[in-house]
Amino acid sequence: MTELLQVTNITAGYGDGPAILDGAHLTVEPGKVHCIIGPNGAGKSTLLKSICGMLTIRKGDVIFKGKRLNGMRPDQILREGICFVPQERALFPKMTVRENLRMGGFILNNQKELDRRIDGILERFPILRERADQHAGTMSGGQQQTLAMARTLIIKPAIVMLDEPSLGLAPKVIQEMFDIMKMMSAEGVTVLLVEQNALMGLKNSDWGVVLDLGRTLFEGPAADVLADPRIQELYLGGKKAA
Repeated sequence: MTELLQVTNITAGYGDGPAILDGAHLTVEPGKVHCIIGPNGAGKSTLLKSICGMLTIRKGDVIFKGKRLNGMRPDQILREGICFVPQERALFPKMTVRENLRMGGFILNNQKELDRRIDGILERFPILRERADQHAGTMSGGQQQTLAMARTLIIKPAIVMLDEPSLGLAPKVIQEMFDIMKMMSAEGVTVLLVEQNALMGLKNSDWGVVLDLGRTLFEGPAADVLADPRIQELYLGGKKAA
């Protein structure tokens, strides 16, 4: 197995508070969709924030393409090729769709290339093309999530990390979000997501990670996670995957 990202026994928390993560580990393979599941308070979002540099790693290592990311700033990690979309999507509500896409490419120095990439994204996502001049804050939740995900593609990242992308969305729209993730994966972008809807998340992923009390309990092919009776009982409501 060739790892794109390797998280090894990390400890992390908020400020001087107690550790939320205490020995979490994770293996991310290129071009696949990885889903992190676990109960509330397990440290799922904390893990993503630690990887992207928003939180200080107290112990352990985050290695991306053979390079240690510990201590790097979020903007530096973004330039390395890791994008993070938080739960709140972090859009600019009073800016248009096109302007939000432009902000997604702020690290690019070539404006002509940025314009070309924005046009490419609008061509790829018809709903965004239709609403290119609409303020992001006036769009539906699903449209905003589509914009947040599409915006990450402007810089052609290696990894896109999504924190609860289905939160508050209708079932039909949720499936559309997972279809976008599959499209990303098919084009070589690795996806790492935290998903409260564990069953839906695992069914639409290649790799599953189970996190609880700040530790990684299990990781492996998503089909194996879905089939494990212990995981079904503890994290999938006792439901066997169809």
